[in-house]
Amino acid sequence: MVPAGSRSTGIERVGILGLGYVGLPLAVAFAEAGLKVVGVDADTEKVQEINAGFSYIEDVSGESLAALVRDGKLEASDDYAVFGGVDAVAICLPTPLDEHGAPDLSFVTVGAEVVAEHVRPGTLVVLESTTYPGTTREVLQPIFERSVGTVGEDVFLAFSPERVDPGNRRHTLWNTPKVVGGLTPACTRKAEDLYGPIVEEVHTVSSPESAEMSKLLENIFRGVNIALVNELALLCDRMGIDVWEVIDAAKTKPFGFMPFYPGPGLGGHCIPIDPFYLSWRARAFDGSAEFIELAGRINSSMPYYAFSKVTAALNYQRKPVNGSRVLLLGVSYKPNVSDTRESPAIKLLGLLASSGASVVYHDPHVPDLPDNKLSSVDLSARELEESECVVIVTDHDALDYRFVTDHAPRVVDLRNAVREKLGELPDNVDVL
Repeated sequence: MVPAGSRSTGIERVGILGLGYVGLPLAVAFAEAGLKVVGVDADTEKVQEINAGFSYIEDVSGESLAALVRDGKLEASDDYAVFGGVDAVAICLPTPLDEHGAPDLSFVTVGAEVVAEHVRPGTLVVLESTTYPGTTREVLQPIFERSVGTVGEDVFLAFSPERVDPGNRRHTLWNTPKVVGGLTPACTRKAEDLYGPIVEEVHTVSSPESAEMSKLLENIFRGVNIALVNELALLCDRMGIDVWEVIDAAKTKPFGFMPFYPGPGLGGHCIPIDPFYLSWRARAFDGSAEFIELAGRINSSMPYYAFSKVTAALNYQRKPVNGSRVLLLGVSYKPNVSDTRESPAIKLLGLLASSGASVVYHDPHVPDLPDNKLSSVDLSARELEESECVVIVTDHDALDYRFVTDHAPRVVDLRNAVREKLGELPDNVDVL
């Protein structure tokens, strides 16, 4: 572990490939540390918005971004040739799963090829995109050695997993240790120097494989424990036991227990996807990850269980799903952010709509769902009263839960938000 902070790195100009939830905050952090930053994205609309000083990421202040752009510390471009003038490049591109559940590295591969085509000798390239152990060595190294030269001499490669938690004001980029692992000791040192000015602590590991695996472990740990408590929630429901009360009791133990909470499913880019990266990779070594795959199946099934809870709430009112009006409260994957990636709300919305329900939603952070051709409705007394069932999918702080329970005929609370906020559970509220 190396304490970081303000120190000379020898790196003056940084390029960022991909200006999404990871890339834009990283670009801003480097610029605020005094480095000259150029961000590249294929989305020309994003490029224009950044250069106009407008932030489309909630964790990035528009005022701060505008000041950095105005002062010439940060700029955006869709011209990959700008990488020829930087000392280091961070690749922050998506790594989704394909239709067969296998890692799709096409964005990273194409991005690396473009970067390799333009960078000059001596440049450091760091992959931040979540991936399976071996990607930096087996995928990136051949690309850069073909175009630039020997890794560790002509070009420097490392992996440093992003640890962005959207909406988290307590654990930020600055105070979350940065893990780095290079293909050679020289690569690791350069990566350590790159991140030193923007984090309190840089934690170096012996190889990119260790850094790649560490990111998977972090998210698989959460995914497996959430699956455990989700399975417990299903069992408690059958046994007539309040799972939330059980968790509250268990977490009074001051050692050996960490509380996790059930819900309608997992969201965000990392936790729902990362376990499948490792289980896929295990097959290449004649291994299996049965425990991890089981956890993934349990978590993937939770939107269907949430759907059954909505169906039961409608049945209680002697109403079918088909033709009933259902109002979803919150469609982002976690509270107080606009990120809908892998959100279980979208899956639940689809299940309800395909069963004939008239589905609307309210989310103060997500004004529109273009793919679903829906826009957020106002949360009025009339809107609540005219909905046969109101479903709390994402527990945003801005929601007035007393107002909701006072006016909705039936509420299905998938987050235990009503009891947490009001200190009681009204008779018209069902919990997960």
